Amino acid sequence: MKLSVPGRTAAAAVIAVGALLTTSAIAGAAPTSQASKAAAPDISVANVKAHLNELQSIADANGGNRAHGSKGYQASLDYVKGKLDAAGFTTSVQEFTSNGKTGYNLIADWPGGDEGQTVMLGSHLDSVGSGPGINDNGSGSAAILETALTVAKENYKPAKHLRFAWWGAEELGLVGSSHYVDKLATGDRSKIKDYLNFDMIGSPNPGYFVYDDDPTIEKTFKDYFAGLNLATEPDEEGDGRSDHAPFKDAGIPVGGLFSGADYEKTAEQAQNWGGTAGKPFDPCYHSACDKTSNIDETALDHNSDAIAVALWGLSA
Repeated sequence: MKLSVPGRTAAAAVIAVGALLTTSAIAGAAPTSQASKAAAPDISVANVKAHLNELQSIADANGGNRAHGSKGYQASLDYVKGKLDAAGFTTSVQEFTSNGKTGYNLIADWPGGDEGQTVMLGSHLDSVGSGPGINDNGSGSAAILETALTVAKENYKPAKHLRFAWWGAEELGLVGSSHYVDKLATGDRSKIKDYLNFDMIGSPNPGYFVYDDDPTIEKTFKDYFAGLNLATEPDEEGDGRSDHAPFKDAGIPVGGLFSGADYEKTAEQAQNWGGTAGKPFDPCYHSACDKTSNIDETALDHNSDAIAVALWGLSA
């Protein structure tokens, strides 16, 4: 996640009320799709953590980071692409230039579904130069990777088309995602019905923030967390700070999740979520200590499962 504006604080807690959303609840909307027959599967947090371990190893072998234009970023992209290719996705790599260096976006399409009704998930894959970026944003990247691999494992056949993206150079100002949206033809933009963004979802002193942009996407996430008896808050720091911004500016409905960055958790938030009041959600934000030890497994698990619930629900 790129740098925040100092002094901003989180909004007051909004306690979501409702039952856990399952795809069976929307069966009438898509009676012929697989999504209408089964709830979203559990996303293995052990597998998500295994991807994070690989990203940590890549950073360790490449100067301690996975930043734009570095060997660490290229190796990260190769790792993700290799997993997706083996699982049967159609992948493509999009090049761009920023700060005099070549950058890359990785796009992966799951065969099938109506391409005129595309549900797209994205996370930035690059770190800052000062650290390995395991929470920011290995966490989002690993979670959507494991979600994609679960789609393949389940041989999921949704009514809508599924697309996943791993963005480059987010830390330099949303460069990769902006490049992707800018290059989309007007007709192709209109085919993307939902864009879901995941940037920092395993913060060690976590909160549960939901983007308050598109009401349908927001409700999907809030209903899921309500089923866990977890309060949520709107992510009011999200606008312009991560890769959903170019999609939103292009008129595409957006949503997403966030577990907090460098600002401090309030007493009320600590009461709702646990953790330590008066301490940052992520004390290792943009630092060398953003390693695998800088992850809260429970938050990572809840948020990874929420991704699958939203994907299965919105793609039916």
